[in-house]
Amino acid sequence: MNKKTLKDIDVEGKRVLVRVDLNVPQDENGAITDDNRITAALPTINYLREHGARTILVSHLGRPKGVTPKYTLAHVAAHLSRLIDQDVPLIPDCIGPEVKSAVDAMTNGDILLLENVRFHPEEEKNDPEFAAQLASLAELYVNDAFGTAHRAHASTEGVAKLIPGVAGFLMEMELDYLGSALDIPKRPFVAILGGAKVKDKIGVIQALLTKVDTLIIGGGMAYTFLKAQGLEIGKSLLDEANLDFCRDVLATAGDKLQLPVDVVITSGNPFDIGEAACETRTVKVNDIPSDWEGADIGPETISKFSAIIANSATVVWNGPMGIFEFSKFAEGTRAVAEALSLSSAITIVGGGDSAAAVQQLGYADKMTHISTGGGASLEFLEGKPLPGVVALQNK
Repeated sequence: MNKKTLKDIDVEGKRVLVRVDLNVPQDENGAITDDNRITAALPTINYLREHGARTILVSHLGRPKGVTPKYTLAHVAAHLSRLIDQDVPLIPDCIGPEVKSAVDAMTNGDILLLENVRFHPEEEKNDPEFAAQLASLAELYVNDAFGTAHRAHASTEGVAKLIPGVAGFLMEMELDYLGSALDIPKRPFVAILGGAKVKDKIGVIQALLTKVDTLIIGGGMAYTFLKAQGLEIGKSLLDEANLDFCRDVLATAGDKLQLPVDVVITSGNPFDIGEAACETRTVKVNDIPSDWEGADIGPETISKFSAIIANSATVVWNGPMGIFEFSKFAEGTRAVAEALSLSSAITIVGGGDSAAAVQQLGYADKMTHISTGGGASLEFLEGKPLPGVVALQNK
């Protein structure tokens, strides 16, 4: 990685604005149900504390429309305080005189958390004046929020144009793992893509086909490829606008592209009729009835994909193999996670649903790296520059 990191700067006594990703799920009472994003930020937070910085944390939570009490970071501040055994006060805003007073009162080693930066619409607009107000709080900037690095927002890109910006340890780790997987992978290099629609992954498919030894396609988007082969897919997900793209990939990728050979189908969508009401069958991909829909990969496909994973040296996985939210249709995703856990390969799980699935299924500690950024990891795999990274200082 050619960007400066925390180790390249002196932070003692400095006011350091740190963009972290504390966008964590909470229950209806505000209790945090998954604190992985908070714990992922701890190495950077603790380094700054131990090296005498005055650490000003900034994050978003959810998609608020203006000031929305539901999306306050109060519970996050309390949870972080417990994790590091130090009080992390939540300042009621992220700009303005009250924030400036709180920052001016800080001493070396202090940490505070600004209120949800997206309470201000200027954040997502990357408004220069808003970015300048954020930047005025600090002398240095650290971006440790890989999950938002693909967004050119005020706190992810705008600030870094105004004060010196470097990568935090989580950002550095994300870029190193994903970068080495793409640029200098141990081979065989296998990529597994799942999820719903082909259109969301066109750029990634195109980019990965030039780099991998095998590209596995599962999940909802596999049915558009099956349709492109001329097969009946019933009521399965179909991205009709991208059938020609799928035909082109099938015509040029050869054996590099691997698709399901059997699938678990359902008589109705579990989101619509409930899981209990869904009848299920396992059929070959050329035997899907016109009034049923595909919901998971079948046992033969699991064996096929697992064998490919077992013989790989690097695996990147982004997207579930089926409707994993329901137990009837989670076996394919679970089996891929298990195959990765048993593999001796470098295993990198993209963020989003695949990361959530690995966590839920209990395989997280068996993976080499689980990305904290779904959209960001996809855009990185596609080869797109990430605005939040581009804005940081080069070494």
